Amino acid sequence: MKLELGIIPINDIQFGAESKVENGTIYVNADELKALILEDENLKSVELDIARPGESVRIMPVKDVIEPRVKVSGEGAMFPGMISKVAPVGSGRTNVLRGSAVVTTGKIVGFQEGIIDMTGEGSKYTPFSKLNNLVVVCEPIDGLAKHAHEKAVRMAGLKTADYIGKLAKDIVAEEVETFETVSVKEGIEKWPELPRVGYVLMLQSQGLMHDTYVYGVDAKQSLSTIIMPTEIMDGAIVSGNCVSACDKNTTYHHLNNPVIRDLFAQHGKTLNFVGVIITNENVYLADKMRSSDWSSKLCEWLGLDGAIVSQEGFGNPDTDLIMNCKKIEGKGVKTVIITDEYAGRDGASQSLADADAAANAVVTGGNANEVIHLPKMDKVIGYPEVADIIAGGFDGSLQADGSIIAELQVITGATNEMGFNPLSAR
Repeated sequence: MKLELGIIPINDIQFGAESKVENGTIYVNADELKALILEDENLKSVELDIARPGESVRIMPVKDVIEPRVKVSGEGAMFPGMISKVAPVGSGRTNVLRGSAVVTTGKIVGFQEGIIDMTGEGSKYTPFSKLNNLVVVCEPIDGLAKHAHEKAVRMAGLKTADYIGKLAKDIVAEEVETFETVSVKEGIEKWPELPRVGYVLMLQSQGLMHDTYVYGVDAKQSLSTIIMPTEIMDGAIVSGNCVSACDKNTTYHHLNNPVIRDLFAQHGKTLNFVGVIITNENVYLADKMRSSDWSSKLCEWLGLDGAIVSQEGFGNPDTDLIMNCKKIEGKGVKTVIITDEYAGRDGASQSLADADAAANAVVTGGNANEVIHLPKMDKVIGYPEVADIIAGGFDGSLQADGSIIAELQVITGATNEMGFNPLSAR
């Protein structure tokens, strides 16, 4: 399967009379876009704002971040099963508005939502401070249940990203990135001397608004399965969860998964990138055992020599991570895990809720309990008072001068278990 990403650099976003992309700038007709979003009867109001790199702007609480893209050729359309019909994606050409993002915010849905600072100390920890962000502030109708509220905001973000992406369908890309996978048989024949490596992508699916969607299906309703890496890069997986901000794999993370990109960079050179196994993270022990059993079986069936396993979330999912690691190693497959740590503010506590001797190759995203001081911003898009109740914050996090003292986990993308580096997506 071959996917071409046509890169269209974006340097600015502005509001204008006509929605279009011109000379590296996205122009948005705010009234037109708001009317589209407000077709959802569960939303009472929508406001649009813009946050640019280096501006004294804070966005909170952050629900999701999405990169605008559009299918130019090939089967399917963006975000299949969510806002387009279910059809396989991952082939043909997709235009990418690189340097831009859609950020959703508004009244808090769940306490595990985050902060994006566009400048200052906090901006150093989030990749989204480097992007030109169109911020969608969604307010639900009175009395709306939390699950319906989450869905309304999620769909608003996807609709907005799709709306913006389609503005670039006929633009000639400045650069084309090509990613191609081959069949298992062809890979063995083509690179018999190279180690066969796969990626086990753990998807947050603990419920209670901790959900991830694959072709529109909640991941907890599925067993571990195989997916082509280019499908993920083409919008097959979207975020629908309110897990702690530093742990959350936003839709932007899925589209720009750095593990997939790095494996592609070495594909056919130092390793044979066989493919991706997606597996869920459920609450109950039986579900964890079932999913990890299937993940390890698929690694064995694919004849992998090595596997990279990344986690989303912390605490309860640490058990899934270690189960996957232990069982995959038990199949004779060398395993590297990617996680972050919750080692206490002094760094002296146990980093993970579970452990095993098989987990002897670990990439860490850092200690999410580290305390950070976020200076006052001139402008806040959203609601600053949630600083006292979001995960990583505490009663008194929001200071009288508008600054915030909290744990690093409040920052969206700060210590992400994908090992996310903003340079990987630029």
